[in-house]
Amino acid sequence: MDLARPDLRPDPSLSRDEMEDLQREIAAAAAFDDDHDLTPDGVAVDEAPSLADGLPPARDGAQERLGTGPGAGDDHDPDAPVVVGIDQAFLTDRDDAPDAAVSAAVAFRDGEVIEYASATTTLSIPYIPGLLAFREGGPILAALDRLDADPDLLVCDGSGRIHFREAGLATHVGVLRDVPSIGVAKSLLCGEPDESTDERPEGWRTPVRADESVTTAEPGAVIGHAFQSRQYPTSRRVNPLYVSPGHRVSAATATDLVAALCAGYKLPEPTRFADAYADTAKREVD
Repeated sequence: MDLARPDLRPDPSLSRDEMEDLQREIAAAAAFDDDHDLTPDGVAVDEAPSLADGLPPARDGAQERLGTGPGAGDDHDPDAPVVVGIDQAFLTDRDDAPDAAVSAAVAFRDGEVIEYASATTTLSIPYIPGLLAFREGGPILAALDRLDADPDLLVCDGSGRIHFREAGLATHVGVLRDVPSIGVAKSLLCGEPDESTDERPEGWRTPVRADESVTTAEPGAVIGHAFQSRQYPTSRRVNPLYVSPGHRVSAATATDLVAALCAGYKLPEPTRFADAYADTAKREVD
């Protein structure tokens, strides 16, 4: 798929100042309001299979439409939105080989996997907080290019608007592809939650507001939510997720969509599967 804004592609050869300037352009180009037809019910995943015995096979969408093959005759909607989870594994400390990212994209439709895709790409810079897209954005785009399915929503393992310049990985990739996108992070990069996040019950959420570390937003602007997707009744030790809009999704809707994509585990199913598939693809490369 052609990029909507190829001029904003993350270039790891840029200086740090140039990278930060590019992120400000990304934030200015991003839409943090709803511009889509997605609903929580439309993307919901009702059952979360255990992955202990490996990943399930992808549902054959072409056969499904023709009424043949696995899934034929089931009550699955071939026209439901396609939600793509994105995650990565890394190859490091290899003899005579550079560090590389194994990027995974897993497409869900109507609650089940319809496609897996991956790409292995050399990494050219180290991890730098706040500049993740310049290390991992290119590898992610390579995996998305290998998908046959056209995403209606991207769910990234990383931040969107919860970012020093409102231009996290989910925002950068979403703007480049001009696809609604959401960032789902396991830790808080910046901003301030309205309430303490300690020991919260499943389903709890609170706004995360811009503080002085977010240089492109008005202080106090809601840039995402802390969302408690999973908890245990006898020991509330699971930390919340930090959900933020990437592009063409509002902060409130982003959290509603992620809640619908969670089906019993901490991570939403598309990124849980992408995490597992990245590890599988990494073993195949090794």
